[in-house]
Amino acid sequence: MTHDISKKPDVTEATVEIAVPLQTVCYIAERAHDLMGKTASTEAEDSLDDEDPEADILEDRGHDPVEEELRSVIEDLDEDAQVDLVALMWLGREDEDWSTLRELAWQERTSSPASYLLGTPLLADYLLSGLDRLGFDCAHMEL
Repeated sequence: MTHDISKKPDVTEATVEIAVPLQTVCYIAERAHDLMGKTASTEAEDSLDDEDPEADILEDRGHDPVEEELRSVIEDLDEDAQVDLVALMWLGREDEDWSTLRELAWQERTSSPASYLLGTPLLADYLLSGLDRLGFDCAHMEL
């Protein structure tokens, strides 16, 4: 099932259909920004710190609930939506056109698109840039 995503009002190109809803992309980008802001762990081992719960939120300790949530959201998408999410991320970092990247993402799909996407350091920025290149934005989305 594909979703017809409305373009920004000033864009006159034909509407692009992608299989992942704009709201989902915006949500993933917003939460991925939370992951990008984490610092390296100050603990010798990745463990929960009962005495400093804020450190668990601000430091990357290998058990991040935000990452687990994003992984679940991405894994719950159907295969077409996962492929489009990868293509959208690529579009945000490369100078290629949507149809070429979408075909490439389909051909090179992995068994774990969530791991691939979450392993991309600037995932949030690339997704937002890809949306922008297609004429979409998250400015008016309620997440």
